[in-house]
Amino acid sequence: TREGQELRGRKRHPTIHDNVTIYSGASILGGETVIGRDAVIGGNVFITSSIKPGTRVSVKNQELVYRNDDEACFRCD
Repeated sequence: TREGQELRGRKRHPTIHDNVTIYSGASILGGETVIGRDAVIGGNVFITSSIKPGTRVSVKNQELVYRNDDEACFRCD
């Protein structure tokens, strides 16, 4: 796309340092994002900023929202 051409010549992918564990479903975005050495990135985490070395990142209190054709509801039966 033309908008994508504006990124030509710029770093678009994150930097992952040594000994980092990234579990499935994790999304790490951004050319300026740096994941520090020995970090652990949990499953289904969405990261858009840098993580310091040795940090553990996980999802807490994830809430499921169910939808049907008529309305949004929480824990619908």
